[in-house]
Amino acid sequence: MPKKSGKSTVAMDLSLPKKASSLTLIDVAKVAGVSPMTVSRALHRPELVSEETRDKVREAVRKTGYVSNMLAGGLASNKSRLVAIFLPTIANSIFADTVQALMDRLTEAGYQTLLGLTGYSAEQEEKLLEAVLGRRPDGIVLTGTLHTESSRLRLAQSGIPVVEAWDLSEQPLDMLVGFSHEQVGEETARHLLGKGYKRFAVVTISDPRGLRRCHSLIAELQRHGIEQVPMQVMTPPATLEVGREGLKALLDQGERPDIVVCSSDTIAQGILAEAASRGLQVPSDLAVMGFGDLSSAAQVYPALSTVRVDGSKIGQYVAQALLDRFKYPEGSHDPVRVDTGFTLIDRQST
Repeated sequence: MPKKSGKSTVAMDLSLPKKASSLTLIDVAKVAGVSPMTVSRALHRPELVSEETRDKVREAVRKTGYVSNMLAGGLASNKSRLVAIFLPTIANSIFADTVQALMDRLTEAGYQTLLGLTGYSAEQEEKLLEAVLGRRPDGIVLTGTLHTESSRLRLAQSGIPVVEAWDLSEQPLDMLVGFSHEQVGEETARHLLGKGYKRFAVVTISDPRGLRRCHSLIAELQRHGIEQVPMQVMTPPATLEVGREGLKALLDQGERPDIVVCSSDTIAQGILAEAASRGLQVPSDLAVMGFGDLSSAAQVYPALSTVRVDGSKIGQYVAQALLDRFKYPEGSHDPVRVDTGFTLIDRQST
């Protein structure tokens, strides 16, 4: 409770945050210690206020989770018919089937889509959300479950339906469609151990989901007595060059693995290329395991062993979850928690 004094004080209780629909400029102004008009100028005409004032207002917006509604008064229904989709990258096609199925279904239902690229960064995702939320999309699709606290707060208060895709979590923001990256790592380890491999190495990019798969694989190997598993963590995005450089780094360090497990098929194909350039026979000298089952995985030589994820199914489930929520926004909703699973694919590279 605030202390009593001769001056009246106003305290906001942020422990039970208001919905964005009930938050106003006045609420932000109270937290920032400025007038509502100043808040409006800082948000919409920032050149009219000082940098110090802009900082105060930005911090107040962050604390309250206030979302400016750029559509207010613009549409009688206040519906944008827009769905924002955030992807880590479009540099490779691992998400292509998901996005295509999702966009096809939403377009058929009369919705437009907007793509944003996060670069595997929760901070970049937060910046994109700041730009998108004010336009009040009808739905938002996020890749993965790693978000900043500010993003979580603003999404929770926005009232906009959110689907987190390509992942599972014990604490989802709203709806969830994906698979367990930890389970992928564990089952991959057991599968390869069953094939007789003993000396493992890992090449991945600094993608949170890829790292979780790799760490789970290493932990499972350690439970089976394999203590040393060298891992090369490369800079995103996943490319053939990253795969080649990853194998070069392992071999230059004196590592001689039986098998290299990769966080993506693209990286794995780069390792196949580097192995061939060094005269290494796959799989007798070096086996390679990918992830994603890209359309090219079965066509490279030797054909790539991998983990298949049904990206099209993920996209269809995400679209249906959103459309159901759009149709019945006020009804009681059972939690949407869809585990789409995965399949281990054995080909000639292992």
